[in-house]
Amino acid sequence: MDFRLSDDQRALQTAMRELLAARFPREKLRDAVDAGERGQGFDRALWRELGKAGFFSLRLPEKDGGAGLGLPEAVLLFEEAGRALLTGPLVATHLAAGLVPGAAEGAAVVTALDRPGMVGHLAAADAVLLLDGPAPRILRTSGEEAPEVLAARPVRSVDPATPLHHIERLSSLPGATPLSGAGDAARLRQEAALLTAAEQLGSALRTLEMAVLHVKHRTQFGRPIGAFQAVQHLCARMLVRTELARSSVYAASLTITASDVWGAKVLSDEAAVRNARDCLQLHGGMGFTWEAEVHLHLKRAWLRLERWQTAAGGEEALAAALLDGSENCSTEIANHPNGAT
Repeated sequence: MDFRLSDDQRALQTAMRELLAARFPREKLRDAVDAGERGQGFDRALWRELGKAGFFSLRLPEKDGGAGLGLPEAVLLFEEAGRALLTGPLVATHLAAGLVPGAAEGAAVVTALDRPGMVGHLAAADAVLLLDGPAPRILRTSGEEAPEVLAARPVRSVDPATPLHHIERLSSLPGATPLSGAGDAARLRQEAALLTAAEQLGSALRTLEMAVLHVKHRTQFGRPIGAFQAVQHLCARMLVRTELARSSVYAASLTITASDVWGAKVLSDEAAVRNARDCLQLHGGMGFTWEAEVHLHLKRAWLRLERWQTAAGGEEALAAALLDGSENCSTEIANHPNGAT
């Protein structure tokens, strides 16, 4: 299978990288951290800018105001979002485009839940996409009423740019209505896991770049630390993890089978977390400061690790499918109790 990007795909990815460099520079990242600590976490003006750029409407048909592209192109945009540590419920709003008024244009903010537990940016959400059953539901909110409606309590987040709430139950929500035209919830959960994996891939790429740049310029004993074999081996392992994750994520965007998606999520989670930890080690104590945003990549990677599918859940689901001996294990993994936790 050829995973080389087409000219159009490269142009799309480059345009998104340039947009984020201009609209979400490092100073904005600091602002996002400060806003997150106040319970907000992202910039509404930037959200609308993303909507105008087609980030959320990318996969809508052209007749509905979208670009008519597919998951392979969406993966490239989410890879760039992960690379830039872009904040906000990007995945949920992207999935809600065309289903929730205003989501495609960035005028509405949508967060999502597939089970009781932690949810990000709940207080800022205009709607909550519920994927806890066979059919998706939508809970429309206004202002900051979502935490009250869902009986959610705020909890301290490991990622300062992502305010979190904890929700005990999702079953009895009279305001939640079925979402017509959205397909089944299992498919949306798979797409959410794949787009989250793409964000993890982007983060792994960024921490690899940061590590290589640092070891080229940081000197010790009169030599760049990148000249030492142990440091070279560490960077090489980071590259291998990243390329394995990239191949898996790109492949899953083409096949869209559950086994490929869960495998891509497992590999990209590992790449994002371990690359950030190795990058932090190479930076030394400086990695914990604002001089390098390595610590923010690690914290965000930890948070994404628990979204849509945990590493343990994905490994159990893949193992069960392999032991079952099925050539097409999509159904088995989608229905496995740990496959979409």
